[in-house]
Amino acid sequence: MDQKLLTILACPVCKGPLKHDRTAAELICFGDALAFPVRDGIPVMLESEARALTAEEREKR
Repeated sequence: MDQKLLTILACPVCKGPLKHDRTAAELICFGDALAFPVRDGIPVMLESEARALTAEEREKR
């Protein structure tokens, strides 16, 4: 995923920062505890496509 794109993307729910998890191919918003998928290098920034973070994932921050 392009680093420049990551600097301008924000969570569509809270407008907060996102962290890129390359291993899981997700963009993570710790504020809302959501993980947005990245499919074929394209972030899917829809709340309906996001998954909720587990309690363990939230603690990792």
